[in-house]
Amino acid sequence: MTGRLLAGSAALVVALLLGGCSAAPPAVPSPSAADGELTGEVTVFAAASLSPVFDEIAAAFGEEHPAVDVAPIVYDGSSVLVTQLTEGAHADVLATADERTMQTLLDTGLADDPAPFATNTLVVATPAGNPAGITSLADLTEATTVLCAPEVPCGAASQRLLDGAGVSVTAASLEQNVSAVLQKIVAGEADAGLVYATDVVGEDVESFVPDGSDEVVNRYPIVGLDGATDAGRAFVDFVRGPVGRQILADHGFGAP
Repeated sequence: MTGRLLAGSAALVVALLLGGCSAAPPAVPSPSAADGELTGEVTVFAAASLSPVFDEIAAAFGEEHPAVDVAPIVYDGSSVLVTQLTEGAHADVLATADERTMQTLLDTGLADDPAPFATNTLVVATPAGNPAGITSLADLTEATTVLCAPEVPCGAASQRLLDGAGVSVTAASLEQNVSAVLQKIVAGEADAGLVYATDVVGEDVESFVPDGSDEVVNRYPIVGLDGATDAGRAFVDFVRGPVGRQILADHGFGAP
C-alpha cells in the first residue's frame, strides 16, 4: 500500500513538473511608442526653393513627433520631382512651387486635393557688388543672365515677368531648379538671374524687386500622395499649421 502511494505521489510530481515546463512564459511587452503617439516614416519631395525652410519644418515636426522617422528631404525642380514620381519613385508628400506643376501630378491620379501653403515672388539677383550694374529687367538683355528652364515653376514665372515687361532675354544657361541659378550668381558665373525673393535671404548676393513682380506670384501647394503614411499626412497638416506657417514667414514666404 505504501509503495503504491509513493508511486502515485511521484507520478503526480512528474505531471506537475511537465505541466510547468509546457506552460507559456509570461508575455514581455515589446518596446513601442506610447499609446496614441504618431509613428512611422515620412518621405518628402519638395521644390528646391523650399530648402532650407523645409529642413527646419522637418526638424520641428520631429521634435513634436519623436517616434516618426523623417527621411532626408529630396529637393529639386518641381517638374523633375513630378517626373520621378510618375516613373515610380516613392514619396508620402509632395510640395511644388506652383499649382500648374502640381496639376500635372494630379492628372496622373497619384494624388488629389492639394492645399496651398505659401506664396513667393521673383527678384533680380546679382553677385555681391553688382559688378555689371544691373538695375532693371531691361539690363538683362545685354548681361550674362541665367534663368530657370521654362518647364520648371521659376522658369515659367520668369517668362511671365519678362513678357509682361516686354523684355526678351537670351539666357546664358537654363537651369532645372532655382538653386542652380543662385549658385551661378554666387559664384560670379553670371551677371544676374531671376530667383525667388526667399532664395536671396542670407546669401552673399545683391537683389532688387523688379517692376511687375507683384503681378507674378507663385502659389505653393502640398499634398499627401496616394498610399501616404499617417505620419506623411500629419506632416502636410504640420506645414499648414501654426508652427509651419511661422517658419515659412520667418524665411520670407507669403501667406497662401
